[in-house]
Amino acid sequence: MSEATSAKGGGAKKGAKHVLIIEDEHALSHALELKFTHEGFICTVANNGAEGLKEANTGKFAVILLDLIMPEMDGFTFLEQLKKKTPVIVLSNLGQGEDRERAKKLGAKDYLVKSNTPITDIVKVVKTFL
Repeated sequence: MSEATSAKGGGAKKGAKHVLIIEDEHALSHALELKFTHEGFICTVANNGAEGLKEANTGKFAVILLDLIMPEMDGFTFLEQLKKKTPVIVLSNLGQGEDRERAKKLGAKDYLVKSNTPITDIVKVVKTFL
């Protein structure tokens, strides 16, 4: 189930960019949501690929953060079925070159390995696409 979050306590301002976080690992999706909200973004969180695709194709997002291994629909299938031209940044623990190449061929703008990338660096990468 998705959770639309407007920034609390001085976070998002008028005109804030909206980020869609598609991640089934609750601890990580919550940490990302907190960090992005603190940085002034509005966040929507989807817990699986099918839910994320519905949100992505109906909402207006500046950037999508996408896990690859999820229930109901994996990230590769998500990329194949995404109808909008929203920049997608893959955030996965799959670090093989062929996974990276496949994601990029399917339209991902960047590919970050979760275990090697601090959340502050993820925010920096997202800001480069805005």
